[in-house]
Parts: sequence; structure tokens; C-alpha cells
Amino acid sequence: MPDSVVAMKENPGDLTRIVLAVLFLGGLIGASFWILRPFLGALIWAVMIVIPTWPFMLRAQKRLGGRRWAAVALMSLVLLLLLIAPLFAAIGAILSHADDIAAWAQHARELKLPPPPSWLAGVPLVGERAARAWQSAATQGLEALAPYVGDLTRWFVAKIGSLGALVVQFLLTVIAAAVLYLQGEAAADVALRFGARLAGEHGAAAVRLSAQAIRGVALGVVVTALLQAIVGGVGLLVAGVPFAAVLTALIFLLAVAQIGGAPVLIAPVVWLYWTGATGWGTFLLVVALVTATIDNVLRPILIRKGADLPLLLIFVGVIGGLVAFGLIGIFVGPVVLAVAYTLLGAWLAKPISSS
Repeated sequence: MPDSVVAMKENPGDLTRIVLAVLFLGGLIGASFWILRPFLGALIWAVMIVIPTWPFMLRAQKRLGGRRWAAVALMSLVLLLLLIAPLFAAIGAILSHADDIAAWAQHARELKLPPPPSWLAGVPLVGERAARAWQSAATQGLEALAPYVGDLTRWFVAKIGSLGALVVQFLLTVIAAAVLYLQGEAAADVALRFGARLAGEHGAAAVRLSAQAIRGVALGVVVTALLQAIVGGVGLLVAGVPFAAVLTALIFLLAVAQIGGAPVLIAPVVWLYWTGATGWGTFLLVVALVTATIDNVLRPILIRKGADLPLLLIFVGVIGGLVAFGLIGIFVGPVVLAVAYTLLGAWLAKPISSS
């Protein structure tokens, strides 16, 4: 029988003291997380940003004469520009096309649907209902949408409010990233020592693997999304599609969300063919195909380059993390699966004791 068990039986007060200490520490940790809850999202995002971009910060520090504060200021400025530049580009695109928007609104107000085609009513199961709905919309025009205008307005106001919260969250992320850039070595040492205290060498290896998984996902997901946005944005700009900046930002967001940027290009392609610009429509269709190909070919190569892990594990982690935790789950999911996969492999590889 272990000495600790014997000691606890001889002195039951030790068991009470240990239980109370564990409860106190658990409550203290829970209270700390509750207090830090408004900042946890920004801190997690900052960690996901700093780890992949740490080599760039070191290069900037070297070029700036070894001054860490100057490199941190430069990296923070770049992060701020990533927020400000697309926002101002979207606003500028809307303002520059204000006349076009007014003309489209007037045209939409006068738009009337033609009568439903004769074959629609003959479609099994849904044909007659679809024909009646089509005929009702053709008769009433846009007046049928009037009951939904109030709901749409309330939705838009709610989204504007969430946009303000998103801006605040982004600013907190930039501040947290700046702190991590300044104290990166100390933070990495704390993480390694924490992992070692939890699981010895395997814990420290798990911390290093987490950094590799984050770097691999950042290379595979973010770089691929950025390249998709560049290719699609250039295609939209060359084809003369309105709101090219807004559509480019949407391509990037959908590519990061693992949907891909090609669906954003479908509407401009249809619009170009509809307006008679067949040549430009064909050109943009080719651009859409290239954009979809980039997503399927380049991302696996970059992910394997950043982290020596099974590609299926990373892919499942990205998709599952996105569904479970939202956008931040793109990074959290692969990290959790990678650490669990490595620890399980080390445990299975450990020789079984004969005793």
C-alpha cells in the first residue's frame, strides 16, 4: 500500500485539507476565467496571430537595428491596416457607386416578373404551388416584399451593432498581440514549463506541436484565402464589376471559413452574361475556376509544410472546429486534435509493463 494512502488513513485531517485546497484552487481558476471572459476571445486570436507571424516580427526587428519596440509597432500597424483598409475600401466603393445604386433601386421598383411558364404547373408535387406563387409575385411585384422591410431594417441595425463589437474585439486583439510580441520568449517559456509540469516531456512536446499546428493551419488556410482573394479581386477589377473591393473581402472571408471564394464570383459571372458582356463573363468564369483550383491544390501542400501531421486530421479539425467554435475554431480544432493524436500515439507506443 502506498505511503500516501497509509498517511491519509492515519491522519484523516490531511484528506480534508487536500480536498479543500483543490476546491479553493478550482474556484480561484474558475473565477479568474469568469473575470477574463470578455478578453479570452481577443487573447486566443492574438496567440493565433503571433505564432505564425513571429518570424516576420524577428526579421523586422533585425532590419530595424534590433529594436523590439519598433518591430512591435510595425506589426501592430499592419494588423490595424488589415481592419481599416478593407473597411474604407468598402465605404469608398459604396460611395463611388451611389448613382448606380440609386439607378438599380429605381429599376428594381419598376421591375415586373413575367407570367409563369406553362410547363411549371406540370412539375410533380410542387408545380402547381410554384406556379401560384410565381403568378402572385408577378401580379403584386415588389409590393409583396413590403412586410419584410421592417424585419430587414431591424436585422441591418443589429448587424451594425455587432460590427461595432467586432471592431472593439479587433482592437483588443491588436493590443494583446503587441504584448505577446514584446514578451514572446517569456510567454513561450511559461507555456513549455506548464506543459512539462502537467505531463513531463510529452507535455512540452504537446506545446511545441500546438505551435506547429497553428502555424500549419495559418499557412494552409489564411495564405490560400489571401491568394484566392487576390486572384478573384484582380479578375473582378479587370472585368469592371462594381463593388470589386467588397466582393474581394467577401471572397477572403468565405475562403477562411472553408466555403471557398468561387461562389462569390457566380453572381458577377451571371450579371456579365445578362448584360451582354459575354467575353468578360467567360474571362471571369475562368478566374472562378482558377480560384476554386487554388483552394483544392495549394492548401494541402501548405498545411503539410507547416505541420507534419496527417492531412485528414488537420482538415477534420478545421471543419469540426469551425462548426463547434465558430471562426476561431479553424485554429482551435486542429490544435486540439493534433495534441490528442500525438499524446495518444505516445501512450500507445509506450511499452507495457510486465508487472
